[in-house]
Amino acid sequence: MKLFVDQDLCIACGACISLCPEVYDWNDDGKADVTVDEIPSDVEESAADGMDSCPTEAIQEKK
Repeated sequence: MKLFVDQDLCIACGACISLCPEVYDWNDDGKADVTVDEIPSDVEESAADGMDSCPTEAIQEKK
């Protein structure tokens, strides 16, 4: 699974980071970002929880 954060939609609420810090972290602009190219299988569920928790649906799966 590969994810990205649409920076135009991110409101920096931090929900994804609190749910899955192994995948999400703050970028230099103070918004959430995905820090890995490929989501490790052992954290896929928590990364998906982070995506589902986003109030603006800024986290999306790369096609």
